[in-house]
Amino acid sequence: MGGVITGFGVIASLIVAGYVIGRRRSLGDHGREVLTKLSFDVASPALLFTTLSKADLSAIISTPLLVTALSTFVVAGTFVAVGAVRRWSVGRTTIGALCASYVNAGNLGIPIAMYVLGDASLIAPVLLFQQLVMTPIALTVIDLSRPGRRPSLIRRLTTPFRNPIVIGSLSGVLVSATGWRIPGPVTEPLSLLGGMAVPAVLLAFGISLPGSQLPGRGEERGPVLLSVALKSFAQPVVAWAIAAGVFGLGGPALFAAVVTSALPAAQNLFTYASRYETATILARESILLSTLLAAPVLMTVAALLG
Repeated sequence: MGGVITGFGVIASLIVAGYVIGRRRSLGDHGREVLTKLSFDVASPALLFTTLSKADLSAIISTPLLVTALSTFVVAGTFVAVGAVRRWSVGRTTIGALCASYVNAGNLGIPIAMYVLGDASLIAPVLLFQQLVMTPIALTVIDLSRPGRRPSLIRRLTTPFRNPIVIGSLSGVLVSATGWRIPGPVTEPLSLLGGMAVPAVLLAFGISLPGSQLPGRGEERGPVLLSVALKSFAQPVVAWAIAAGVFGLGGPALFAAVVTSALPAAQNLFTYASRYETATILARESILLSTLLAAPVLMTVAALLG
């Protein structure tokens, strides 16, 4: 359980630091917005490019990825179905579906994969799937649903390729697929920029907390509780059912699939919500609650399957 404690300790420390900054107003009235834009438009694309440019793309086609994809579509689809019945807005429904299914595979998933599963590479298929499939689809849906003049067909088709996150991801995949080795003078600045992505997200998240009410009690109570229930409890169960029942996985492979699905919602979802100014309360509260629940959920999974 060392990986669980280490991962949560790092996240908690930076969120607390952000909370203190927010309470003291050290960055003024627009600190959160600046950090959000820095992460979304600059640091995260650089991080994704440098990470995916060195990724083993063969990891994309694997049984663990199929388990991840299917469990993701089941829980995200459940949230979307409820959102359609309740007539929630497209942006609200999309962010909620992401909070219900998009796991924290980066700053929490990697240490947990390393210390709990014994192999950090096991998280790679999840990272690739989320950045190459889930993110482009979700951000394109939000882009096209925003109010304003109805975009042309060409603009609709090119929407994903004008998003900084998607551009960084696809560029990294292209470099990896071609086998091109990027010169050091190019990668070093990008690595420095990418290093700001996770701290900026966590600090912005912490800055948003002062003055906010307890999670799950405000106007977004229904969507928040639904997304947290799906993320923290339904997704691990669905992943177990698919991995064991459909693909016949067992032992370490089954354990890895369920642990990965039990990770909490990723903090960068708050960046997406803030950048598009949609469902920020839903994103913040869902991430916070699923992160608080993740430790006992992961320990339960380890006790049952480990």
